[in-house]
Amino acid sequence: MTSAAATTTTVSTQAYGEAWYWDDRYTNEPGPFDWYQKYPSLAPLLNLYVPCRLRPRVLVVGCGNSAFSESMVDDGYEDVVNVDISSVVIDAMRSKYSSRPQLKYIRMDVRDMSAFHTASFDAVIDKGNFFFGN
Repeated sequence: MTSAAATTTTVSTQAYGEAWYWDDRYTNEPGPFDWYQKYPSLAPLLNLYVPCRLRPRVLVVGCGNSAFSESMVDDGYEDVVNVDISSVVIDAMRSKYSSRPQLKYIRMDVRDMSAFHTASFDAVIDKGNFFFGN
């Protein structure tokens, strides 16, 4: 199948691994968005396997502008590190949550996480990252 729609879809999904795509998206669609599930539907599983009473350090990859991490802090988590490839969304989230020290936002491509030491986190949450290319 070589239709124009198939070609457009392929180009669009390949762009998901590019910072420019997400910078453009978050510039044009700044409202919060959750991929797949919101925190309340996943909280029972998260609390079962990574209970906040143990004070885990949690990494959320591809955080975007989701309220997921904010909800985690509201639920008692104290150290939630969020990474995203988009500087636009990271800057916006840092500004939005500047009064919440439990939330940290770092601009990072998840294909290279060498800035973190091995075993830096007790849990990693990934709700929808896919890797394209090398």
